[in-house]
Amino acid sequence: MLDRLAGLPGSQAATDYALVQRALRFITETSRHQPGIEEIAASIGLSPGDLTALFRRWCGLTPKAFLQAVTLDNAKRLLDDGMPLLDCALEVGMSGPSRLHDLFVTHEAMSPGEYKNGGAGLRITYDFVPSPFGIALPMINDRGLCGLAFCDEGGEAAAFEDMRRRWPNAAYERDTARIAPFARRIFAEEAWQPDQPLNVFLIGTDFEIRVWQTLLRIPMGRATTYSSIAAELDNPKAARAVGAAVGRNPISFVVPCHRVVGKSGALTGYHWGLTRKRAMLGWEAAQAIRQGG
Repeated sequence: MLDRLAGLPGSQAATDYALVQRALRFITETSRHQPGIEEIAASIGLSPGDLTALFRRWCGLTPKAFLQAVTLDNAKRLLDDGMPLLDCALEVGMSGPSRLHDLFVTHEAMSPGEYKNGGAGLRITYDFVPSPFGIALPMINDRGLCGLAFCDEGGEAAAFEDMRRRWPNAAYERDTARIAPFARRIFAEEAWQPDQPLNVFLIGTDFEIRVWQTLLRIPMGRATTYSSIAAELDNPKAARAVGAAVGRNPISFVVPCHRVVGKSGALTGYHWGLTRKRAMLGWEAAQAIRQGG
């Protein structure tokens, strides 16, 4: 996918996602009468052919196939149905033919003492890059990827401040050259290689880190609920606290908080917006379909 984006000017990649975003909002608002392709295309000022070309460029699927991947019925099907997340990961992730990035992520965590210092002593490098989900803000330190945020064009400053507030005492430096290889490994499926795992560095409270580690065990193409995660942590009454920790996940997409849905399969709150969450779930489904998963 990043190769497809790399072939486009940055403004074109941003325009593509902006159009996809508008289409998804229209679909959400009119879902009761299930709009057809012609109606969706007209809502964003495109012909049906142009809409199909847009979606193929963005995720490799036709709009119809993409819509099938983001329906409520499909979300219900993706739920783990009470299966422990680790068992689910082994059954789906390890046996499926897709080379999923989930299998090639390693992680370590900051100590509680370091976290209490607000990131003091940390040097964090960042940049803004095009992605399948708008403008991405990857952040790294000397131990790996420590942050990944998203925004729309014009929202860069707010996205950076949102992340900086998490670790106010860290030192920040923008460096395009250092961030570029990380961005490629996040979004380009051909770069998800087991011999070159992407290391993520989790910065949070002990409980938050336990929740985020659990998120890493949800395979692409599956979903779970807040209550299932609470049960996985042997604290079934902590669903609300789990929800708060999921919402504070600083490494979106890679630590897949977007794969947590309501018990019914309905999408619930997402820090970077429900439209972006829907886009992520559909884009992942597209990767699995394209790879035969």
